[in-house]
Amino acid sequence: MEAKTEILVVGNHEKIMEILIRHINYNEQWNATPAKTIEEAKAVFEQKAFDIVLLSSGFDESIEQQLTAYFESIKPNIEVVPHYGGGTGLLQNEIYAAVERIKSK
Repeated sequence: MEAKTEILVVGNHEKIMEILIRHINYNEQWNATPAKTIEEAKAVFEQKAFDIVLLSSGFDESIEQQLTAYFESIKPNIEVVPHYGGGTGLLQNEIYAAVERIKSK
């Protein structure tokens, strides 16, 4: 059995986070871990090996840039995917695209 794609989901809107986690975990090949604050995101990222970071809504652009730089400084080949809504189909396509980029590295 192939290892699951580990996805850190960062966002501070609780209802949106619940929906994202549920939709990601619905795919048997993916495993989502939520982080609702910047501090929590950094702590979880340092404790577990992630393939993808999904940035959800709730943080301004400068915070997202700082987080992206932080994640890439620890794991340069990490895929950081901004997701601001658009439905389940878009979410799945963004994750599938990130998985393909990982495979091609």
